Amino acid sequence: MTESLPLVAAAFVTGMLGSAHCFGMCAGISGLFAVNANVVSIRSQVPRAVAYNAGRVLSYAFLGIVVAALGKTIVDSIPDIAAPVRLASGLLIVLVGLQVAFNWRFLAPVEKAGAHIWNRIAPAAKGLLPVNSMPRALGLGLLWGWLPCGLVYSVLLLAATTTNPVDGGLVMISFGLGTMPAMIATGVSASKLSQFMSSKRLGAGLLIVLLGLATVAMPIASLSGTQDHSQHRGHGGSMSSHAP
Repeated sequence: MTESLPLVAAAFVTGMLGSAHCFGMCAGISGLFAVNANVVSIRSQVPRAVAYNAGRVLSYAFLGIVVAALGKTIVDSIPDIAAPVRLASGLLIVLVGLQVAFNWRFLAPVEKAGAHIWNRIAPAAKGLLPVNSMPRALGLGLLWGWLPCGLVYSVLLLAATTTNPVDGGLVMISFGLGTMPAMIATGVSASKLSQFMSSKRLGAGLLIVLLGLATVAMPIASLSGTQDHSQHRGHGGSMSSHAP
């Protein structure tokens, strides 16, 4: 778990700062909780928004467990692939940051790749509307966690690099918790929060870029450390071979 703490932290910060990206896909559904704001009190909206987001986080956790188990299988078969995959995940977070900051659609192809799964789930999600009860809110969140999203996919790649199902689940839970404050607030007052977050897109996006670069630095440092250790052992072996 100690080795995965930087990834858990990175996932949380990415979720928190990447919430501006989430508005394009999740704000619409979160805003459904505020459609009848003149009829339903804020007090009743918030629990449903929490239930919806709890379902979303549970779906993320499940996906994190699955991809981490898959990552473990692959790394056990090809040990040298662990660092390159983590390097790729850091670069993907950089792309997420650029997308949040400048609204560049780098991740659109990645999101389209998951559209086939979502097309099968969407009818069930529509069947839970309107969201007029806690079970419906939770069920909708469980399904909405499968919505194709480049931000989610980038963090899933991070989860896969943990090669430990428990750590993979924790990475995705951390990411989901990072997105929850903005998404819950959106469910209560979508328009005001959307305007606020949109005004902060540049700063949030650039911070995510820095986070991605820090994630990239971890496998690079690990690889250089391994090489230095190997060279040191090589010199040591050379000295011992000339010893009398």
